[in-house]
Order: sequence, then structure tokens, then C-alpha cells
Amino acid sequence: MRTIVYADGGCDPNPGPGGWGVVIQAPEGPVELCGGETQSTNNRMELTAAIRALEHFPEGAAIEMRCDSQYVVKSVTEWIRGWKLKGWRTTTGPVKNVELMQRLDELAARRDVRWVWVKGHAGEAGNERADRLAAQGRRQALGLPPRPDIAPARTSAVPAAAAPTAEPAPRGTAIPVEGGLGLRLARAAKQAGTTPQAYADEVLRLALDLGPEGLALLREAKARKAPAA
Repeated sequence: MRTIVYADGGCDPNPGPGGWGVVIQAPEGPVELCGGETQSTNNRMELTAAIRALEHFPEGAAIEMRCDSQYVVKSVTEWIRGWKLKGWRTTTGPVKNVELMQRLDELAARRDVRWVWVKGHAGEAGNERADRLAAQGRRQALGLPPRPDIAPARTSAVPAAAAPTAEPAPRGTAIPVEGGLGLRLARAAKQAGTTPQAYADEVLRLALDLGPEGLALLREAKARKAPAA
């Protein structure tokens, strides 16, 4: 039996501050996730919602992912295969939001996902709830308190600067980032031309791949290159 999941995201304005929301209709009760970024786009937030939803589940999980974004559903079910064959390029140039597309493809390949498009704002309770959670995620990214009408009863709220592991625990993991480190992360992401969340994900995956010994070697190499005081 598949677990039904609703994922939604958006920005106001677009581009601008954005949020994403996820509603998981788990057998033991609903699980709600949300988060946001201070600068993003509608499509990036829609992709992020689907990614965060899939990261919640272990490999092999059977899921029915319901999204109101044709961009997300068609990317996974129709377009990604061709993009991969062309080296993640389209007929007009590089695939947009490629790092999110690659992450979504990686997660979906390890799970049994049925992708379903649903019409947004059409009264489907799970979709409407995911939309309200996305609004909360946006307010959270801006440092604003949640509105009473969208405050979730059971939510794992993910800070804007949080970076999940490559394969987090099945119930989801939020990692707080110290303020000064968050500023460094934002500056580095801007220089790399990506979002703080995407940059943090990539850095964390690299650190996990290197392991403690590899990180120690990098620190030693950096210390040797540092100018004498």
C-alpha cells in the first residue's frame, strides 16, 4: 500500500522569499514538514517540497506523490530521462535548477514513487494543507511568526539554513546552523550562483563522502597554504 504525500511550494513575489510544505498521510497519523528560503523561485520551491518529502522515506518505500506543479511531475515522468542522455542539457541549453533535478532523480530512483498531478486550490484537503504549510515556511524564512490559521498541529519545521544529510533518518532530520556560519554559507552560495540550501546540501554530501580522515587531510593542506603571521 502506498503512502499518500502532498508536496507544494511557492514564492511571493516570484522570484523572492519562498516556502515549501509537505503533508504525509502516514498510517500512524499525519506528518507535516515545512521550510523556506529568503530568495528563491516558484519552481525551486516546488522541487524542494518534493525532495524533502522523498528524503523523509527510506529506500524502497512505496509512495504516491501528489503535486499541483506540472513542472515537477512532468520533469520526473517525461523529461529527466532525455536530459540525462544529453548530459543534463535541453535543446536550448543547460537544464534549469539542475542540482535540484539531480537530487530529485536520485531520491526517486531509490523509492517506488507514483507521481500524480492534482489541480491546485480545488478543495483537495491535503493539497490545501501543503499550500498553507508552504506559506508558513516562507514566513519562517523571513523570521515572521506563523499566522494562527496556518500554524500546523504536528510539523517538523526545517530552518532556512538547515542542511539534511544525503539520506536522513526516515522521520526527517533538521540541523540548526550557527548564525555566523549561516552568513558564510549565504555568501558562498551567492558566489556559486545557487541557494544556501542547495549549497549546504552539496557541502554536506562532500563532507560525508570524504569522511573524518579526508576532512583532516584537507584541513592540514589548508594550514600548510596559510601565510605565516
